[in-house]
Amino acid sequence: MREPILRIARRDDLGRGVRWAIRGGSFVAAILLGAIIFLAIGNNPLSAYGTILSGSLGKATALRQTAKIAVPLLGTALAIAPCFKMRFWNIGAEGQITAGAVGATYFALFWYDSLPSPLLLVVMALAGAVLGGVWALIPAVFKAKWGTNETLFTLMMNYIIIGVVRYLQGGPWEGKPGSQVITQFDSAATLPKVLGVHCGWIIVLALTVAMFIYMKYSKHGYEISVIGESENTARYAGMNVPWIILRTAFLSGAISGLVGFIVVSGANYTLYDGVAAGVGFTAITVAWLAQLNPFAMVGISALLAVLEKGADTLQTRMSVPASISDIITGIFLFCMLGCEFFVNYRIILRGGKEAAEHE
Repeated sequence: MREPILRIARRDDLGRGVRWAIRGGSFVAAILLGAIIFLAIGNNPLSAYGTILSGSLGKATALRQTAKIAVPLLGTALAIAPCFKMRFWNIGAEGQITAGAVGATYFALFWYDSLPSPLLLVVMALAGAVLGGVWALIPAVFKAKWGTNETLFTLMMNYIIIGVVRYLQGGPWEGKPGSQVITQFDSAATLPKVLGVHCGWIIVLALTVAMFIYMKYSKHGYEISVIGESENTARYAGMNVPWIILRTAFLSGAISGLVGFIVVSGANYTLYDGVAAGVGFTAITVAWLAQLNPFAMVGISALLAVLEKGADTLQTRMSVPASISDIITGIFLFCMLGCEFFVNYRIILRGGKEAAEHE
């Protein structure tokens, strides 16, 4: 057979410095491509990038808003990391966040005058974690018992819980009749602020450390890693694979549900059908870019939050269309994800050095 013009081979000897050089180069490429877009629409790239930075980090109020965007993104990325490490493709974090928000909202609406605020917040957090965990556990049971496709199952669960919230908005939890809006939470059901931002950021940073230890040093983390490499190997080693799948899925959903509690009690102060705001899907990108490293997720979540908040500022200060802001964000994500291909693989041209050595 004739040798193809291009071949792809996996890298196995790339140094750490070279890996980070590739990643740095992809970031520079994203900046340059974004500059071309700004020039094409008649804006100064330096002014545009300066506006992004000043709009997201320039003032204390902007920094707080950026932190509010980063917190649920980081929390959700941490949530899905154990499932992805196990090769259980949990695409349902969006629904698990929403389910957790529903659980927290119930106690916020109907128990705010029965419990002291600290206890109420703890109960809301537990309710959110349990309901989020249960929502992830449903597809995990089908996966463990009947081998169903968890990707499609978890994805469909998102739309079911969104439908439930829409029913609650226009039904039993509706505030003013005909408004299709759930009443705002009482102050007793809202998270206190620390440094101007709801204390959810402290919870999520603590989860970052806990998840790193859990995945790298605990027995459960080791079992997750083995199953991700080979279920047959895990069974041969005596591991209860179905139970580990159920346990890991519940943990993932519980953390997502906790994020739902943080969102409704720390940022929105109410529940609506778009409460997750796409975080469950964006967090997948964060987890993959970080290669499931919890500490790397902190930086990537912060970067995406800066881009999102800065893009909003671009629209208001420089009248840049929202579509252009989305394109810039997409370019950065594309370059950051694409560089991982060149980190892990190399392209070999026909008649290249490696081909010659092979002959």
